[in-house]
Amino acid sequence: MACSTMTLSVGTIGAVVAVVCLSVGFGTDNWHEIRVNRTIIRARLQANEEGLKEMDTDVKYFDRDEGLFRICFPQKKPRGLSTYISPVQTECTNINYYFSENKVSAGFSEERWERIYMARSVIGLYITGFFFLFLSFFTGITGCWKRSHGNVVATGLLQLLAALVDAGAMGLWHGVQYYDYQKLRDEMAYFGWPDILKRRGYTNFYYGWSYILAWIGIGMSLMAAILFLCAANCLRREKKIEQAKNVQYLMPVYPDKRQPYTAYPGPYYQYGY
Repeated sequence: MACSTMTLSVGTIGAVVAVVCLSVGFGTDNWHEIRVNRTIIRARLQANEEGLKEMDTDVKYFDRDEGLFRICFPQKKPRGLSTYISPVQTECTNINYYFSENKVSAGFSEERWERIYMARSVIGLYITGFFFLFLSFFTGITGCWKRSHGNVVATGLLQLLAALVDAGAMGLWHGVQYYDYQKLRDEMAYFGWPDILKRRGYTNFYYGWSYILAWIGIGMSLMAAILFLCAANCLRREKKIEQAKNVQYLMPVYPDKRQPYTAYPGPYYQYGY
């Protein structure tokens, strides 16, 4: 009893923490943080009027936080860029995942389209992971209430599937980063950045807290899956022990094969004795 109760309790807490971390990481924008040293760059471009104008309007010259849905500017924003206030009170613009057929999309290379498909797949895999977590809560509640071995096993497997799907989404996200900074050779990628931004110390890259929270959520989901599977094993073992104890208290009842005693219906004198 103690084994299953403890593992179910800790597994449930881990599953709740996993959902919270994944939800916050999925919905916030601090996945990839880019910090630009505008002071040094402005001093370098002092004699370049065209470069100074570009520095005030081009997104590449500004500090920004990139998420799955938005690009946000924690300090200044480019001049003329249309933005809106995000839930964390920063000015943001949406990331475009849909490209209609026009002159721009007609010039996309195969690698650029692969990058777009991978970025879309990241969103799809995360939604699939949330669907598995949603199902696991129903099976988990039923398993804890009825102490059902099958429902607890299903909960553990759903948590495991969610962790694997979300880990796949993280892998694709890293693939998108690899395409942006290593493989693509167009103006939209790192290859097309101005040379001054590529100098060491002028632009710095960091993984943000949203990215870290997403990995924590995946780890907690995996831990919850293991704990639920262990709890299912504990439940099966405890039921076997309980059944063995109940058998000891069962008294065997054997049929009585002796002739039943039949009383005479009246005194002996009625029969002439």
